[in-house]
Amino acid sequence: MAKGTAYDFTSEGFKFGDFTKAYADFNKIAADYSKLFVNGKAPAFDFEAAISSQRKNVEALTAANQLAFQGAQAVFRRQVEIVREAFDKFGSVSKDFTTPGSTEDKLAKQAELGKAAFESALANAREIGELVQKTSEDAMEVISKRVAANFDEVKAALKPKAVKN
Repeated sequence: MAKGTAYDFTSEGFKFGDFTKAYADFNKIAADYSKLFVNGKAPAFDFEAAISSQRKNVEALTAANQLAFQGAQAVFRRQVEIVREAFDKFGSVSKDFTTPGSTEDKLAKQAELGKAAFESALANAREIGELVQKTSEDAMEVISKRVAANFDEVKAALKPKAVKN
């Protein structure tokens, strides 16, 4: 019976990498890191500017949410008005169909009312769509202005400062 092993313990599995290259890479990284410290001083991080920037971000998001909420309220109010108008029209239309008259007149009136209802529904849908679009544009404008301001703030923060002697 032949003995077999599941593991090969040859020295090939225990080769180590080239430490001279790792040491050279470490020295390069350390040299780059040391450039951050000019004259023994660490670069100053402006916590106040960072906090101010975050405060402005929150204010912009709050303003955008407020605009979106006001827009949603306007859409809801307009939808309620549309439903109210539809019920009022339904009341007057139902009176017209209960009055005596010829079938042809009633069918012609029904076709006319159907066309008017379709046109009204189309106009209402367009109006609601425009309200939603305007609200979205207003909210996105606030956010996009803040994003642009963030880029300007980061660019200004990354500019090298003049070293005072």
